[in-house]
Amino acid sequence: MKKKLRLWHKVIIGMILGILFGVFGKDYAQYLQPFGEVFLNMIKMVVVPLILFSILNGITNVSDASTFGRLGTRAFLIYMFTTAFAVTIGLTFANIFEPGLGLTIDLTNPTEHQQNKSLKDLFVNIIPSNPIKAMADGRTLQIVVFAFFTGFALILIGDKGREVKNLITSCTHLVFKMIQLVIQLTPYGVFAIMSWVVADYGIEVMLHLGKFILVVLGALFVQYILFGVMLLVIARINPLPFFSKMLTTQALALATSSSKATLPTAISELRNKVGVSKGSASFILPLGAAVNMDATAIYLGICAVFFAQIFGINLDFNHYIILILTATIGSIGAAGFPGGSMVMMGMVLSSVGLPLEGIGVILGIDRLLEMVRTMINITGDCTVTLIVDKMEGTFNKKTYYSKIKDRK
Repeated sequence: MKKKLRLWHKVIIGMILGILFGVFGKDYAQYLQPFGEVFLNMIKMVVVPLILFSILNGITNVSDASTFGRLGTRAFLIYMFTTAFAVTIGLTFANIFEPGLGLTIDLTNPTEHQQNKSLKDLFVNIIPSNPIKAMADGRTLQIVVFAFFTGFALILIGDKGREVKNLITSCTHLVFKMIQLVIQLTPYGVFAIMSWVVADYGIEVMLHLGKFILVVLGALFVQYILFGVMLLVIARINPLPFFSKMLTTQALALATSSSKATLPTAISELRNKVGVSKGSASFILPLGAAVNMDATAIYLGICAVFFAQIFGINLDFNHYIILILTATIGSIGAAGFPGGSMVMMGMVLSSVGLPLEGIGVILGIDRLLEMVRTMINITGDCTVTLIVDKMEGTFNKKTYYSKIKDRK
């Protein structure tokens, strides 16, 4: 009985065939460009609904968790700090190693939102005078602020907003289903995009993608080491037992590319092998799967600078501040499902006026990098869970330092 090809298998096949067609069928590759643009338009189509409903839904979940008081607040703040720091790591690596330098791709329709603004202008314009217009224009930060404001108001009215919360939950499921449908078309979109990109710009594109992969993996490795430093400095424990006891969870995350699918195993290992209390493992870890994406934040930062480099667009300090904000805020409610970062990238890029067409360049390699990102994400969730549990005084140090074979 033949095994059915998984989506990421199809994506890789589509990328390889697209490259070959771009090299050997250069005269015909231009006819595939409209199909690639249609696929990119489908991604753009779901960006605004994703921003609005995922953040609204995420705030609802966080508001439920906040009833746990100090525990939820402390975990949430640490998650947001680590995500913001992770974006900074990504931006730093991309600016140091410049993976897109030397590759120039011209756009027929350059973005109209790319303009220099002072921090004062950014602060004033972050509030949308017309939220509907903000959505129509794709102004990311304004949509985020409106979503947060609406979610906060829903929290304040309590049970009176139950019907609206149910509607938001339903709309969130609808948007995620739409995203899944778009993602299913990824192999064909990758084939079309890679064909005309390679045909127009040559095989040199692949060399830059190789450098891009190395930069991403390097930044993710630094983040992985930082988790150990956090355990050593904040929790004041040896990080080596943690890393050795989380190998099964990390392997599962690598295989599934889904933080939420890895949750049951992660919770079990944190409780039985690492010594985290039941309350922390059952609450803080799921919260992290919903709001924390350290590796994805790194990836989004690197992608933004990479695309700016290949499109010849200069990013200033203000743009980097916006990138840190949007990648951090946008992580709420948008984590945990395979392929989600592809759409989330549209949100981050549009926040600083970068063309979403850049997404097509890295689509073929995104799925492989997503496996590594998921592993880093769940490791970060587990790290913060352990740290908060240690702060709460419910951490079992004896279990943590015991050998795995001694745990029956």
